[in-house]
Amino acid sequence: MGDRHRPKKGSMGFGPRKRASRPFGRVKSWPQSDSGEVRLQGFAGWKAGMTHVLMRDLNPTSPSAGAEVRKAVTVVEVPPILVLAVRGYKMTPYGKQTAGEAWADAEKLADVIPNLPRRIPERKEHDAEAHLEKLRESNLVDVRLIIATQPEKISAVGSKTPEIMEIGLTGGDNTSRLQWAAEKLGEELSIEDVFDSGSDIDVIGITKGYGNQGVVRRFGVKLLSHKNSKRRRQIGNMGDFGTGYVRKTIRQAGQTGYHQRTEYNKRILRISNDEESQITPAGGFLHYGEVRNQYMVIQGSLPGPAKRLIRFRDASRPRREQPPVDITYVSTASKQGV
Repeated sequence: MGDRHRPKKGSMGFGPRKRASRPFGRVKSWPQSDSGEVRLQGFAGWKAGMTHVLMRDLNPTSPSAGAEVRKAVTVVEVPPILVLAVRGYKMTPYGKQTAGEAWADAEKLADVIPNLPRRIPERKEHDAEAHLEKLRESNLVDVRLIIATQPEKISAVGSKTPEIMEIGLTGGDNTSRLQWAAEKLGEELSIEDVFDSGSDIDVIGITKGYGNQGVVRRFGVKLLSHKNSKRRRQIGNMGDFGTGYVRKTIRQAGQTGYHQRTEYNKRILRISNDEESQITPAGGFLHYGEVRNQYMVIQGSLPGPAKRLIRFRDASRPRREQPPVDITYVSTASKQGV
């Protein structure tokens, strides 16, 4: 048991602290709403870097109400995504299982993303309308879209191979969602089709990796006394000698960073195009360069380093209604330290 006045360091709620299986996050659940309008619930973009803005505090109960406040923000480049397919789910005794998929025309997709065959095999024969009719006749419990990112539009990213991911749909019933998805097959969707400025979203990303680190760096445990044996950067003991059993709650060295993390209720301050309002600082973002597509300005920091693909979804723990956003200044000063 830890000291009452100095509790144990490092939350066990993030275990197991192992490396993520892929460089972008996996969304494990999609919140549902009672809206009658069908819309996409998520998006993806590349983290460019951070800057700061001045915005007017429009919260009447705030001590700084009406004054300009300085906020740290993260800029995320969000080029359009391409809708590849629609997937339906049915309920079984073992949970949700795929009921079928309807894919867009392969030639049409290849015209938009030439590198798409690197990710998905070429479909020799696929009647999309027949698969859609099969989905309409099935007893579906959920409908989702399979989309592809377009990294070839990002000048800072070295890889041009698109990432394939699944995004949920909300609003209406499953029949209207299927109809909406069928109309969007093979089309591009922009960030403005999904989110609005001033709304709250959840951010799912992979944190910056630090490799294998010791227990002090990994969990922040206290250094032992210099009189303690021959080592200071270790824990006191790992358990009793009788059983020799080491519990999983014992802090030990291991992988640090490169973990999947979800940050809730990050506020979108602006959705814009770089041609309309310049956001790239003088000299470009550190380790990223210029922003040439649509971008989002999100209040606060986001997980991961620059160039990392980050996923967004509707807020699963929505807050009460927030005051409007009034940005008066966006810093484009050099981030090169000069």
